[in-house]
Amino acid sequence: MHLDPYTIIKAAQITEKLTTANERSNVYGFKVDRRANKIQIRQAVESIWGVKVVGVRTMIRKGKPRRVKANWTHQPDWKRALVKLAEGQRIES
Repeated sequence: MHLDPYTIIKAAQITEKLTTANERSNVYGFKVDRRANKIQIRQAVESIWGVKVVGVRTMIRKGKPRRVKANWTHQPDWKRALVKLAEGQRIES
């Protein structure tokens, strides 16, 4: 299965915890396609931003219940990737 790099990387995750991880150990968080594996995520980040990726960690995050007027629905599960870049590499926003 071949996915486009812009289909694999859906959005950047910007949280307080990821911001401190970025400052300490050069780790960035992304919301990615559920079908993408670690190799595809690595290749997508390297091709989009032109950086060297050292490691990729992934996790499936559970969707939260949401209320829409009187009904309760459930957000779908999604996949997060934590990407560690080589020393001296940076992704500019």
